[in-house]
Formats: sequence, C-alpha cells, structure tokens
Amino acid sequence: MVRSLKNPKKAKRKNKGSKKEDGQSSSSVPSMPAKVWQPGVDKLEEGEELQCDPSAYNSLHAFHIGWPCLSFDIVRDALGLIRTEFPHTVYCVAGTQAEKASWNSIEIYKLSNISGKRRDLVPAKTDGDGSDMDSDGSSSDEDDENEENGGPNPPVLQIRKIAHEGCVNRIRAMTQNPHICASWGDTGHVQIWDFSSHLNALAGSEAEVTTGASTMLSQAPLMKFGGHKDEGYAIDWSPLVPGRLVSGDCKNCIHLWEPSSSGTTWNVDNNPFIGHTASVEDLQWSPTESDVFASCSVDGTIAIWDTRIGKSPAGSIKAHKADVNVISWNRLASCMLASGSDDGTFSIRDLRLLQGDSLVAHFEYHKYPITSIEWSPHEPSTLAVSSADNQLTIWDLSLERDEEEEAEFRARMKEQVNAPEDLPPQLLFVHQGQKDLKELHWHTQIPGMIMSTASDGFNVLMPSNVESTLPSTEA
Repeated sequence: MVRSLKNPKKAKRKNKGSKKEDGQSSSSVPSMPAKVWQPGVDKLEEGEELQCDPSAYNSLHAFHIGWPCLSFDIVRDALGLIRTEFPHTVYCVAGTQAEKASWNSIEIYKLSNISGKRRDLVPAKTDGDGSDMDSDGSSSDEDDENEENGGPNPPVLQIRKIAHEGCVNRIRAMTQNPHICASWGDTGHVQIWDFSSHLNALAGSEAEVTTGASTMLSQAPLMKFGGHKDEGYAIDWSPLVPGRLVSGDCKNCIHLWEPSSSGTTWNVDNNPFIGHTASVEDLQWSPTESDVFASCSVDGTIAIWDTRIGKSPAGSIKAHKADVNVISWNRLASCMLASGSDDGTFSIRDLRLLQGDSLVAHFEYHKYPITSIEWSPHEPSTLAVSSADNQLTIWDLSLERDEEEEAEFRARMKEQVNAPEDLPPQLLFVHQGQKDLKELHWHTQIPGMIMSTASDGFNVLMPSNVESTLPSTEA
C-alpha cells in the first residue's frame, strides 16, 4: 500500500534546462557508463555514481511541474492515432502533492518538441577505446552539440493550473471524451472536471506562447461526490460505456457512477459493492465486457464483479501474500490480468481459469513494493512495472532464453557484452534515475513511449529495444 507523498518538500531542480511557465524540462543525459550495474546486486563504492547509457534510448527527457505528483494520465489527442516521427507532442493531466492543502492543483500540461532518434537494436562496432565508430552518430553528445548550433531545441513544457481541494490521490481522463477527468482527493471526495477550454488553449498556442501557468485558476467541478466513507486511490473509466465510472475507497467500498443523458451529471449508486475486507487499492474495467470490472485490495485478493448480478463479487482469488497495490487488464489479450504486490512480486493470471489455477507467470525480480503496472497498448505480451526500488522495468512474456542465439551475439559483440547471467529472459529493459517512482503510463498513440512520475519529477522515455508491430497504413 506504499503510495503517499503527503506533505513533501518542493521538488528540487537539479538539472538546468529550458524553463517554461512553472515547469522545467531537460533533455540532457550523462555520458555512457563504464560497466553494467545490476540493481539490488551491485553496490556503489565511495565516489562512484550511476550514469545512464543514452544509446539505450530512442528518446529520454526529464521535467517537473513544481510539486511532486502521485498520479497523472495521458490525454488522448487529435494529432494522429499512430505517431512514429519525431518530434512528438503529448498532453497530460496531473495532480499535485503540495506541502499545504490549499497549494494543490490539477495541472493540465502540454509537452512539445520531444526530440529523439531511432537507434539500432544491435550496437555499432567500436574502436579500441570503446567509442562509437559509426559516422551516423546517434549519441546524445552529438544531439547536444546540435542544440548549441541551432539544431533541435529541448522540449517545451506549458501548463494550466486548476485549484484542487487537498492532495490528488489519483486522476484519470475518460477515453472517449478525454477532456472529462475524474480526481480522487485525500479529502474523501471524488470530482468530475471538464478541462476542454484548457486543452484547447494549449493546443492552439505556439511553443513560444506562454499560457499563464503561474496563475492558479479557479474552476467548479461538474460534480463532487462525498458518499465515500474515507479517501481512496481506486478509480477507472469504462473503455466501452462513455461516462461509466467506478471508484473505491480505503474502507473497502466501491461505488458505480452512471452518466445522465446530458453527459454532464452522474448518478452515483449509494449502495456500494462490498466484497473486500480491507482497502480497495485499484480498479479496472474489462476491455470486452461492459458490465464487468476487477478490483484489488490490501486483503491480498483480486475480485471480479458483474454489475448485473448484485453487489457481491462474481469471483475472488487470493492473488498475493501481501497487499495487492495495482492491477492492469490487458486490452489486446482480454483474458490476461496483471497484478503487483507490496512484497515486490507481480503476477499474470488467465481469467478463463479463474476457478482453477489461473496463474500464468509470477516474478520476484523487484524487492520493494510495486507501485504501478500497465500492459502495452500495442503489444499483447509486453508490460511495464514500476517499484519503490526506483526501477521501471519492461517485460516481454513471449521471450525465452536461446543459448545458441546468445552465443552467436556474444561472439559478434565480443567484449562489449557484459550483461548479468541471472536476469529473467523476459526482462526487456531497466530504467533508473527517478526517486520514489509512483505511476507509469504507455502512450496509446505513440508506440514505445512511456511516461512516469516520481517524487523528483517526470520522465518520458522510449527504449530502443521496445518495438511495436504497427498496423499497415496501406488502403
């Protein structure tokens, strides 16, 4: 249940970069490391520090919005369903965890001019001192040089702030109408907002145009629900029924929201769904069944609910030995549900086998609580996980160890290969550098892009070895 950033100090601004509004972004990354460092295995000697390998990323940028953020969501936009060409632009909504309750806000932001370059999956040949001999040059050093010479500029961050009563525990944008957002506050209220005017203002502004982010704007929510008995963190919009919502609290109650015919008000069922014996930590609607959703709890269970058959679970399983913090329902393989626990483990279950042994895979790589888990929207076997051990990992469940292929690769790369032998073959990528990671999301319209939030700000990353099978553009 590790999740809260109550009363934090303001995020420290460690990296110099282009300052836009109250936000700051930076595309600078350190030079390449001298050796591979294994999280949880290797220890740093006195005077040593970790540096990321920029050649492992097609794109990597860091930015912050002032206060730490526990939850955010990527907003669907009208810039294209599948975008593969740099530079990229993303829109997000985020909630703050400010030092004082009255300082909190919901931040609607636009991050534009996200630069990058697609890199080869297999590293180029190197000379004796390990430097890249490829004249094509895809290192960040060359990118930085281009910026100094009038080339690509750093990302531009533009923000609109809406005052929010108390800290934002979780925030989600509706899939069908992304300008409609729901926020869970530590005051115990769930609120629905219409951010269309702010998103339109950001979309219509040029990169150089300021949007007055230093000003805290006041806006009344479309609806405010105070029927929960305690604050909560679980909330999810239905991907099939526009406006349908479920919210769960720390007192084990789940409420169903149904939109009115006007689409601007909601009818909340005051009779809650009750089946867990402890706090409801996360909720996920089924991607194929409009009346079915899943929940997970501190009681260690995952429950499946059908709104048509009453207020008790249609099925329940003991999923983990500790609190179940997060779940993710696979939208491309709807029988698969992933869950992450407070003990650092995460599991994959086949819901078709719910009455029997539904466990498909169980991983014990992380040693600290899992804080976020999400299936890729473009690859059914790929998912990303974040943990309190300051790691964001990407996994491909379709991978298996091939000793012959490994031997061939090692012979080709010679001394360049020094990867650890004991890593799970399904572990595709490890991203580090953020402290106290809280939440991650894949971008549904930019294949391979992940955004993550932590106590020290946001990262936007595109690992070079994460590829997506894109739909054909041919008529």
